[in-house]
Amino acid sequence: MFVKLRKISEITATLPFTEFDFMQKYRESFAVSELGRIHAQLPLKELAEKIRSHFPKTHPQGNTPMFPPEGEVALMFLKPYTGQSDDGLIEMLNGNIHMQMFCGVLIDPAKPIKNGKIVSAIRQRIAGVLDIRELQKILYGKWGGSLRNKDLCLTDATCYESHLRFPTDVKLLWECCEWLQSLIAKTCKAQKERLPRNKYRDIDRARLTYAKHRKHSRAATVKLRRRLLGLLSKQIGQWNRICKIHTVDIALTAEQSKRLFALKEVYRQQRALAQKKEVKKRIVSIDRPYIRPIVRGKENKRVEFGAKVNNIQIDGISFIEHHSFEAFNEGVRLQECIEYQQELTGVKVAKVGADTIYANNDNRRYCTENGITTCFVRKGPKPKDENTDISTARRIIGTLRSTAMEGSFGNQKQHYGVSRIAARNSRSETLLLFFGIHMANAATLAARQLAIEEKKKQRA
Repeated sequence: MFVKLRKISEITATLPFTEFDFMQKYRESFAVSELGRIHAQLPLKELAEKIRSHFPKTHPQGNTPMFPPEGEVALMFLKPYTGQSDDGLIEMLNGNIHMQMFCGVLIDPAKPIKNGKIVSAIRQRIAGVLDIRELQKILYGKWGGSLRNKDLCLTDATCYESHLRFPTDVKLLWECCEWLQSLIAKTCKAQKERLPRNKYRDIDRARLTYAKHRKHSRAATVKLRRRLLGLLSKQIGQWNRICKIHTVDIALTAEQSKRLFALKEVYRQQRALAQKKEVKKRIVSIDRPYIRPIVRGKENKRVEFGAKVNNIQIDGISFIEHHSFEAFNEGVRLQECIEYQQELTGVKVAKVGADTIYANNDNRRYCTENGITTCFVRKGPKPKDENTDISTARRIIGTLRSTAMEGSFGNQKQHYGVSRIAARNSRSETLLLFFGIHMANAATLAARQLAIEEKKKQRA
């Protein structure tokens, strides 16, 4: 069933309202609502044109897009704003006229959108051409006029976690064995082959008994890991023999091939860990093999799983300087942060606020040579003739970094859907991360604009 959506601007003049213009009242109420103020802060048309330039001129199937280009970008901003699933977002869109105005469409109440996969299709299309640097340049072009203190660079790194169960070696190995056993059983049934024998059922009972215990001894964990490794090794051999016999008849999907490759890599890594060898690029999920353990050293959460992002902040507005699913040392990226902010703003950075991990000798030397004041603790004894203004500036910059920067991370994670990102691939996860961070920025700017207007009213 196809649903025809039309732009509000196309049908406004033909609506048969004579005595009361209800659409005008909706437009007025939208303009003063929180969603309308956020909409005013977003350069949707410019973003859509930049993204659309990477797409082919015509759809390969000749279909007309359901949303206009700026409506698709607006839908990606609505996702972190509502915090809903794809189906929940479409359901809210069907019944909320302000959300429809945000996306620039009007949905017939008698023919609502019922396909929640539209959001996923748009997300996959945009994620394939997402250029964070170029889009942030457009966003700064919209926001730069209202930002102050452009010579102050605040920077810090954080981990935006993925929606993932805590991975243990036993859980990971059992997931591999369970999935591969189901693939072998399905293939044997299709090829009318006898199911190969292995210890799958015995190990399943042992694994269930192990899982029911509140505490696991080291000996029990090592024993179960050894049995799971043996089972997985045998299953891989059985699958290779089946593929050798039925090479022509077996056709795996792209998803199955990706999982099978990840599964074999998990077996290699776990066997190396059992032999006390060092393992790099450790896989913690066969569903999302790109996720890595990020050691953060926090008291309540020593290891996190997700994308590590190094952000810069200009007057409370965050921009992504570098992100990766691999662990990296943010302390060596201070010079890149300063250069990126100067590229964005066109203003020379004079003050820098950063954590102690950034206070290495190279960064100290770079800041001294360029006349940049930092919040780093001074090395050596305090000189007798030190300027009190400089020490006061260092203290203020350090306080601002620890409050504004850390506070922005908490705001993004608690209210804009980047605390535990649910995605199926790295490109979608990066897209959700990008739109979540900048939706928080737009909401901050909208709140500032509202406060300015309220002050003007009070003075009047």
